[in-house]
Amino acid sequence: MRNVARDIKNHVLTGISYMIPLVIAGAVIMAISRVGGSMFGIQDIWDESYAESGNVIIRLLHDIDGFGGIALDLMFPVIAAFIAYSISDKLGIAAGLVGGMLVKDIEAGFLGALAAGLIAGYVCLWIKNNVRLPKSMSSIVPVFLVPVFGTLITLLAIQYIIGVPFASLNTGLENWLNGLSGGNQIIMAAIVGAMVGFDLGGPVNKAAVTTAMALLTSGIYGPNTAAQVAIIIPPIGLGLATFIAKRKYNRELREAGKSSVVMGLVGVSEGAIPFAVESPIKVISCTVIGSAIGSSMAIGLGAVNQAPISGFYGWFTVDKWPVYILSIAVGSLFVAIATVLLRKEPELAEANQLEDEDDFDEEEWEKEWES
Repeated sequence: MRNVARDIKNHVLTGISYMIPLVIAGAVIMAISRVGGSMFGIQDIWDESYAESGNVIIRLLHDIDGFGGIALDLMFPVIAAFIAYSISDKLGIAAGLVGGMLVKDIEAGFLGALAAGLIAGYVCLWIKNNVRLPKSMSSIVPVFLVPVFGTLITLLAIQYIIGVPFASLNTGLENWLNGLSGGNQIIMAAIVGAMVGFDLGGPVNKAAVTTAMALLTSGIYGPNTAAQVAIIIPPIGLGLATFIAKRKYNRELREAGKSSVVMGLVGVSEGAIPFAVESPIKVISCTVIGSAIGSSMAIGLGAVNQAPISGFYGWFTVDKWPVYILSIAVGSLFVAIATVLLRKEPELAEANQLEDEDDFDEEEWEKEWES
């Protein structure tokens, strides 16, 4: 049973990895359009009335928003197709694509797309492994039977078995998120932030981030804002800790701290992993709380990030970006200070070793400089 769960997780993560570039491309293109529209005082550049605008630039911005929408519309078909591909290789792609399109049409949401990909993949794999024809007709299986019956069975299962429950679940989730306000919205942000800060790029982190990105297609931006803030707080905070309390870290972790800050600025949580491996309970406790603080602060003060971008290059496209950056700074400083306070002073022998490492590094650097 454990192996089955692990395999399903790997298949889902494969689909997500192929989906993310589409989400980023679509959301960023739309963000560019909407930032451009705001320069003309237009907050709904996607409205069809702007397609006939007498201003060429406004028409162009409207079209660009539509281009981003095309990319986002492919999100569910692509994730379903590549989950199926992970299970049954290229035989599952057709069934997954069409199943994902049906999920989009019936508004069964992100979870429906995951289910469509798993159904398509396993159905196509079963047909491939269990349908036996005479050798002279064996080529019919991959080129005819698998795509035709795999697609048909997948569509029937989505339409008549999982479609209604998943569509209702998706609608309920959207209505609940749209209905959040005040303290409830801050609590939601804190939960998303804590999940993102928990395993630093692992399954809990990815579950929160990908669900938040999927909700962008429904115009729900709060979870994405919380997730994108939380992604970068742990690596920046832990990197800063190595500068604040240099003598508490050995040479390897100080070098990791430099890389961690850079990785945080470009939106890669995994920069924090070396610190979590070295001291998991203390570090993860700090990253969970710090990420929750930063995310809830950003949401509570009204920041809105409409693009799935956590790196510094996307900060200035965020509504109320000064608040957004302040939230990142506060969360990162909490992680840095809390980590330093919880970290023990090195023993005498270890402290001497750290001093020796510092001296050695400086001497080596001077020799290289002179040469």
